[in-house]
Amino acid sequence: MDQTQQEAIVTITDNAAEKVKALMAQEGEEDLALRIGVRPGGCSGFQYNIYFDDEIAEDDEVFETKGVRVVVDAMSVPYIMGSEFDYVEGLMGAGFKVENPNVSGGCGCGGSFTC
Repeated sequence: MDQTQQEAIVTITDNAAEKVKALMAQEGEEDLALRIGVRPGGCSGFQYNIYFDDEIAEDDEVFETKGVRVVVDAMSVPYIMGSEFDYVEGLMGAGFKVENPNVSGGCGCGGSFTC
């Protein structure tokens, strides 16, 4: 996959990239990647699965953007293609947020989605 196709899977905002790099620095491990995926679960069918990972599978999509190495498992690619990964701070708290164009609905609590 060329760089243009890879970046189309997930884009990362500057805020998210800075926060991810800061959190990775706190972990103190050199070889971590940001794994973004979806798993069955929640009220609506799917939940995001986002964590730092040092294990890369053969069928994972791996790319680097804004100084962050990102890993997406093959099963998750169609569900998150074209998404934007952001970090937001507000009166209700701070956290990572995924803007996903593939979502067709979600649950009332905001914890899961359907495609």
